[in-house]
Amino acid sequence: MINPATKSPAIAAPLSGAAFATLATLLKTRSGLIVGQDKIYLLETRLVNILRKEKLADLNALAERLNRPGADALARDVVEAMTTNESFFFRDDKPFQHFRTDAMPRLVAARPPGATLRIWSAAASSGQEAYSLAMILAENKLAAGDRRFEIVGTDIARDPLARAREGVYTQFEVQRGLPVQLLMKYFKKEDTSWRISQTIRQMAQFREFNLLGDLRPLGRFDVVFCRNVLIYFDQATKTKVLEAMAAQMAPDGLLYLGGAETVLGITSRFAPLPGERGVYGVATVGNENRAALPLRSA
Repeated sequence: MINPATKSPAIAAPLSGAAFATLATLLKTRSGLIVGQDKIYLLETRLVNILRKEKLADLNALAERLNRPGADALARDVVEAMTTNESFFFRDDKPFQHFRTDAMPRLVAARPPGATLRIWSAAASSGQEAYSLAMILAENKLAAGDRRFEIVGTDIARDPLARAREGVYTQFEVQRGLPVQLLMKYFKKEDTSWRISQTIRQMAQFREFNLLGDLRPLGRFDVVFCRNVLIYFDQATKTKVLEAMAAQMAPDGLLYLGGAETVLGITSRFAPLPGERGVYGVATVGNENRAALPLRSA
């Protein structure tokens, strides 16, 4: 039952072991997200809107519904509700500084005239990371010469991706990490919100994608930003995702992870860049990267 005073589910019964197993298995299988018994409170808080929408008494009833035939749409809603979608412009600025002052100049110098450098924002959420990269490229277009850039943002959640494509952000969102000079240059005020310019929007494309799937249709990338994603995976899933990424990257490509993430002890396909935290190069071990398939339109 939903308690109207608290707007949260009044737990009719403790979450049963079978119901927890149903929810935990669904999340791990579909998104790689690991939910332990100590995170039951997250299930209760993040799934409350689904309980209300489906008129379900509690998580036990939700699990029972998920076990019925034809529950695929509900399962997808559960996965998206549990996915963390926090993002803001130039989050943890150091990776963007490294991209601006080191990675971009080095990759531009290594590519022939007319080449296209491809950048992947692998957990794009509502687009702030991809657009931060686009603004860096726009601010440094003279240094790129006639090299072109393509930014691909992907995420498993549909609603944040729709926001990314629209490119409209609240006052609060543009105040989180976005320098005021870039706000004035690349955004236009619309009532109480800000819309990013067409110049920046057209530099990035966004598509729904699951990191546990086949990465080859995405094509090959020179730079991958996959920050604050691996922390939600178990080691086997981290290894699978990282090795699949390595296979889709240029031999001199760079991977950016979150400050609390590492490849050490997980895969030998990447090696830390000396003196840099969270930045990894493709290691020259094992087989060479497999040929990538061309990018499909989003």
